[in-house]
Amino acid sequence: MESLFEILDDKWWLVFPALAFAGHWANSWRKASDRRHQRKVELYTLRNQTREAEKASAVEVESLMAAHDATNQRWLDYELDAGKLIDFPLMTDVREPLTVAFLRAKREADGLRPAAAADITSHSRLESYRKAVDGFGVALDVAEREARRIRDSRFTGPERERLATARQLLKIAENHAATPAERQAAYKRARRELDGLIVLPDVTVAALEDKIAPMLDPGARPTDSQHG
Repeated sequence: MESLFEILDDKWWLVFPALAFAGHWANSWRKASDRRHQRKVELYTLRNQTREAEKASAVEVESLMAAHDATNQRWLDYELDAGKLIDFPLMTDVREPLTVAFLRAKREADGLRPAAAADITSHSRLESYRKAVDGFGVALDVAEREARRIRDSRFTGPERERLATARQLLKIAENHAATPAERQAAYKRARRELDGLIVLPDVTVAALEDKIAPMLDPGARPTDSQHG
């Protein structure tokens, strides 16, 4: 049997193709390793980009909260002004579908509102809040346009006269030039004129009485028992 050295001595030329094969294999392995590394880097980058894209921007959240506040203030301008509600009675008429729609939209937006902008961290939650705030704004726009269009047209002639009388009486009740007795009498009569026509929300009544009460004599603050 020929020794290994004798075989190698006789087949020395086989070394070159073997080296070439080994070099090709090593080069292929290095390229495959590089490709695996590149894929890992790309996957890591993609994951980071995805996480960044899913993060809610604090600036966006703050902007939405400001828009939410602005829409709420537009509603409060009605809720805290009895005269404005008399001018546009649809805004408190819960029998009116448009009024119910914007009140429902308000509850949804208020329910999704974060305590602080930093509390919303995911893109999905940001989009839910954005949709609710936009919906609230649109619903209030629609209700306002309809309220301004119809004003008091759904009331009869005598009912419109009562509304106009109540509006004037409330001006007297808030008038610093009137005496406390005149203010109190005007307020009581205004509430009687509105009875059965417009239901003023509790917050509206409270705001009105807070505005009137400091101008009345001590102990003369109007109460619900005095409205009848």
